[in-house]
Amino acid sequence: MIRIADIAVALVALLHAWFLVLEMFLWTKPLGRRTFGLTPEFAAASKTLAANQGLYNGFLAAGLVWGLLLPGDAVKIFFLGCVIVAGVFGGVTVNRKIILVQALPGGAALALVLLS
Repeated sequence: MIRIADIAVALVALLHAWFLVLEMFLWTKPLGRRTFGLTPEFAAASKTLAANQGLYNGFLAAGLVWGLLLPGDAVKIFFLGCVIVAGVFGGVTVNRKIILVQALPGGAALALVLLS
């Protein structure tokens, strides 16, 4: 069960690393605009804001990887909690889909960690 939990944590970390790439490097590119449903004008105007958001997603990914490298679960639990809070906040303030894409995987990984 511990291995399954760690795989789930690693998948959430990879997901957040992908968010970093989308928000920091692909925001104004066709894939980024299509992913987030942006017009070229809005993407250009919000590029710096998106890069900042991407950086925070990178911190979440780094924290989860750090948690995988340490003994115990405290760091994993903390960063998964951060992922869930960020996902719920984004779902309430931006788009409900964020709850499914971010908070739900984080919650599933947290449940697996707590059960292992």
